[in-house]
Amino acid sequence: MESNEIGRGAEATVYRTTYRNRDAVVKHREPKGYRHPDLDRHLRIARTKTEVRVMIDARAAGVRSPVVYDVDLEDGSITMEYLKGTSVKDALDEHPEDADVICTMIGQMIAKLHNGKICHGDLTTSNMIIDEHGNMCLIDFSLGDTRIGLEEMGVDIRLLERAFTSAHSTIEGAFHNVIEAYSKDMKQSKQVLAKVEEIKGRARYT
Repeated sequence: MESNEIGRGAEATVYRTTYRNRDAVVKHREPKGYRHPDLDRHLRIARTKTEVRVMIDARAAGVRSPVVYDVDLEDGSITMEYLKGTSVKDALDEHPEDADVICTMIGQMIAKLHNGKICHGDLTTSNMIIDEHGNMCLIDFSLGDTRIGLEEMGVDIRLLERAFTSAHSTIEGAFHNVIEAYSKDMKQSKQVLAKVEEIKGRARYT
């Protein structure tokens, strides 16, 4: 089976491949030589399990995310659906006139995630895709978790706010539109947004 590297992070490498004649990607957590082998194996298995669980729970909560095709815990690899589309970062950069619609979709998606007690852990527009059918999708759940509380939700929103400040500062009202849509659909939105302000306050005094 031929594969091509399409992304590399601190913990894993992502390859484009096929799985039973379907377009797919493999995310592989390579062994780390600087860790004790037993600890390394434990961490790779645990983190792979968690990521798969978060992806499956996110789909159950109504968030469009890759379908998991196969998992090899000993190898530290996840084979999953390849989502064809455009990153939201590129969509906002190239078509800022569509920001209102796109940002509303982002807010609605995060509300589904948080209503399901799931956090993503790395909410940036680079980890969001508008697929070929116009659906908002979320990828890369390596820092995500389930059964979470207000703290984790607040961190998600704060990370996204910082992403918009750095990457999309020229689009007026973009993040406001995200929060407006989020607040309409997320049951605990007031508590989460209060937690965001608390997190900002902590940062000012550290």
